[in-house]
Amino acid sequence: MIEQVLREKGLKYLIQYFCEIAGVSRSGYYNWLKAEDTRHRKEQKDEADYKVIKKVYDNHQGKVGALQIKMFLEHDESITMNHKRIRRVMKKYNLKCKIRVANPYKQIAKATQEHKTCENKLERHFNQGEPHKVLLTDITYVYYAEGRKAYLSVIKDGATREALAYHLSTSLKMDLVYQTIDKLMEREDFIPHPECLIHSDQGVHYTHPEFRKKIKALGMNQSMSRRGNCWDNAPMESFFGHMKDGIDFKSCSSIFEVKEAIQGYMEYYNNERYQWSLKKMTPAQYRGHLLTA
Repeated sequence: MIEQVLREKGLKYLIQYFCEIAGVSRSGYYNWLKAEDTRHRKEQKDEADYKVIKKVYDNHQGKVGALQIKMFLEHDESITMNHKRIRRVMKKYNLKCKIRVANPYKQIAKATQEHKTCENKLERHFNQGEPHKVLLTDITYVYYAEGRKAYLSVIKDGATREALAYHLSTSLKMDLVYQTIDKLMEREDFIPHPECLIHSDQGVHYTHPEFRKKIKALGMNQSMSRRGNCWDNAPMESFFGHMKDGIDFKSCSSIFEVKEAIQGYMEYYNNERYQWSLKKMTPAQYRGHLLTA
């Protein structure tokens, strides 16, 4: 249209002049004009994809990335979309996953002669392909209601990543980890692997002689991370990080509300949160997959 107007005005040579100013070739300019319909169709396709991506993004408060969105679209909406396309559309429309900031290394209590540590028998081989063979455990702080503090103890399966047992308390006494172990053993579907190994950091709860005695009585072996090395129990660090992204603990006004929020998250994590490295299954689905494989 521009070229036609210029020709009608007797200014057709201005096209070459403007192309030189813009630093483009004349053939490139004409190719750009010819591709107008293609660009329009692409914009329409991007807009349509943006709407379905935005729906998943909003449903999870912006706390999902391209891979998570891809899995939710496939499982919940029966929509197949390349994750690279999802990432490009998210970038185009400024949809940014709310990324958590990594916490600094935990301060690990100094072991005494009574509190003996164990060697790192796991050596970061978290996933050994069999449910209930590698158990990972840790404790995290939960702040709620204007600075109040609670403590959450969790045991996860290294192969399926399923949160098998957890206990919340306002006390950091030894009962916190004992209750977690008891809840694990109360599960009807939990059968310890003959080579079951429970891995933790060198916190005072896990080096305590009574805890070690309890683990041994259950027929489990014990393993511990190296001092001050959070990577030796990275799946637990990651789990707690994602959990704190997913729960607004500051809005909880009581420990009862904190318990409800954690219970809801555990149900969601185990049964609804698809994970790319679990063949795009939830932890519960992947456990069933391993048991029937």
